[in-house]
This record gives sequence, structure tokens and C-alpha cells, in this order.
Amino acid sequence: MADRKAAEWGGEGACYPEPANVANRLPGMATASCPFCAPAEGRIVCAFDAVLVLRDGFPISPGHTLIVPRRHVGSFFTLSPDEQAAMLEALNWARDELARVHRPDAVNIGLNDGPAAGQTVPHCHMHLIPRYAGDVADPRGGVRWIIPGKAKYWGDC
Repeated sequence: MADRKAAEWGGEGACYPEPANVANRLPGMATASCPFCAPAEGRIVCAFDAVLVLRDGFPISPGHTLIVPRRHVGSFFTLSPDEQAAMLEALNWARDELARVHRPDAVNIGLNDGPAAGQTVPHCHMHLIPRYAGDVADPRGGVRWIIPGKAKYWGDC
């Protein structure tokens, strides 16, 4: 599967062509044109050794946050076990930061792994989406709504 993903995206680190000027690239990051390797000013919430915590450029709700490995790779499953663990550690840190700053009532955690799953930036990233009471009429089913016809599995009670 990793080989298929690499072929779809032109190989590890090849989804965004490397421009001549790489001044905006962060240390340890692969390409200056990738929005996660060279995040816009003000988006970095915290930088760990192997992972960045960023605010989403197109937030679904106030505080929508991304957990992004520094290594430019498309799939979570291509990351090393240490990188996966670092992402989960950063996720916990980010959840605590959201609780302090934005005070959400709940959160959704999501990872779109591959184009068929809806991944639009082929640099692995995990979404931490704050949820607030009343932000939708009926939040039941949460992430199940990615396929609306299969989301509602409960009766009308």
C-alpha cells in the first residue's frame, strides 16, 4: 500500500516540486512549497523534535488544529513507530492547549490517509477539531458522516 501511495504522489516528498528558493522551509522539513513543510506565519502553535502543531488554514471551528510530522511523508502508516508515538504525544499536548485556550465541549480527531479518504495535502496530518454544544443540530455519528448514507445507525428515538 505504501508503494501505491508513493506512486500516486510521485514518491516520498515529491508531491510538491521543490522551488529554487527554500528559505521558508523549516529545519527537518522537506519542501518549501508544501503548506506543512513551510507553514504560513502565525500557524505554528508548538514545534516538537519530530512533530509540529499547527492551526488549520481553513478551520472548521475555532481552534481547529493539525498535528504534522516534520518528515514529509504521505501516510501515517509510513511513519516510524517513534514518529507515530510523537504524533500521539503532540495530540495530547494540543488537546490540553485547546482546553485552556478555546474551551471546547468535545473534539473530533481525524486522519485522512490517502486520496480516496479525502486527503488533499499529501503530507501526513491529523486533525483535532474542537466541537461546541449547538455547533450542529444533531452531532450524533460524528465522523461517520463522511458517508452520509451510512452515518445514521440509530433509530428515531
